[in-house]
Amino acid sequence: MDTYSFVIMSVVAGLGLSLITGPIGCFLLWKRMAFFGDALSHSALLGVVLGTILHIDIHLGIVIVCILMAMILAFSNEKFNLSADAWLGIVSYSSLALGALLLSKLDRTIIDPSSYLFGEILAIDFYDLAWIYGCGIIVLGFLKLKWRSLMLWTIDEDFAQTTGVKLTSLRIEFMLILALVIAVTLKVVGALLVPALLIIPAAAAGKLSRNPKQMVFYSIIITALSALIGLAASFAINLPSGATIVITSLVIFLLIQIKK
Repeated sequence: MDTYSFVIMSVVAGLGLSLITGPIGCFLLWKRMAFFGDALSHSALLGVVLGTILHIDIHLGIVIVCILMAMILAFSNEKFNLSADAWLGIVSYSSLALGALLLSKLDRTIIDPSSYLFGEILAIDFYDLAWIYGCGIIVLGFLKLKWRSLMLWTIDEDFAQTTGVKLTSLRIEFMLILALVIAVTLKVVGALLVPALLIIPAAAAGKLSRNPKQMVFYSIIITALSALIGLAASFAINLPSGATIVITSLVIFLLIQIKK
């Protein structure tokens, strides 16, 4: 594949990424679950390693581990006398450490740890694009079907329950979607930077929006702009693409803050 093809693939991947991280990032902010996304992204490295060891699809390995960690985080708080943030920290960094230990025993020719820690959008292939856009369809479909329930859940859980929203199943569904989003985003910006791409564009969009739908829309646009500008900058001055995309989103966020 020539350089031009790599560029096109990266741009298409970046645009597809905006469809999934933008909307989900908004809900993470609304529900004050930013650290929850951080914990799942750290556990994703363990999914990469286990997927490699077990000879299964790496995306599938990430999804399985993220879902497992999400279930642990969701249902273990009642069993342990710990604050939510303490439990998040334990699960997050323990899974990251376990992934790093197992990774140290793998042949570096089989798996490049830096590409999964910091992302490598230039390594995207058609199979990865299928995962990204397939995930985009699932995320947008989920939002369309569950928008009212999600908004009620976001505003007031008690009120949502009185209106017939099944909160337990909704939480599980959202966690499954979040796990899928992290799995397909990992290769683009890496386990350490996925939370930033989920939160920063959504935070920037919040300053421009008057209602939730506007915030989701602006978050998608800001993520897409961050990807396009970040990729252009990384190509022009030879910078790591994932980190450049995140820094670009930060610059956009700061510019919006100054303007507002």
